[in-house]
Amino acid sequence: MSDHDITTTDTRLVYENRWMRVREDRVRRRDGSPGLFGVVEKTDFVTVAAVQDGMVHMIEQYRYPVRRRYWELVQGMWEDRPGTDPRELARAELREETGLRAAEVTYAGRLFLAYGFCTQANHVFLATGLTPGEASLEPEEQDLITRAFPLAEVEGMIREGVIEDQSTVAALGLLRLKGML
Repeated sequence: MSDHDITTTDTRLVYENRWMRVREDRVRRRDGSPGLFGVVEKTDFVTVAAVQDGMVHMIEQYRYPVRRRYWELVQGMWEDRPGTDPRELARAELREETGLRAAEVTYAGRLFLAYGFCTQANHVFLATGLTPGEASLEPEEQDLITRAFPLAEVEGMIREGVIEDQSTVAALGLLRLKGML
């Protein structure tokens, strides 16, 4: 066996578009038994908590797969530019979705979105020293609303189930645990 607990014996591409690839891997486990994994390959993304004077800048947008509007932190990826410096991406997404420019963009850490089936990681940032500007929304974001909430209200929205986005909840939790909020 290799250094890995599971060895890939065969792989095939099942589906691909500009945002993701889905593959099916046949594997052999350490004990020799066969297995099958469906794997979603996606470019890493960023989640940005833009905070100033106790206010957290959130966005609300319609999320087609679940057919509802939700409040969440700024998030995004550049599917056509994998490997982009996450800090550069965080600044760009913040500016694009809210118009805000940040004097400081501090890296908090990396979390995997759902590593049981997906390769995508989430790079979490805290943006401070905010200056307002003009947003530059993509067509998919045309219904996006941005608003600043007191941090205590955001935490209440999480407790009450108003905010259900795991990336937002995990990012705020990580920032809180690291003493950054």
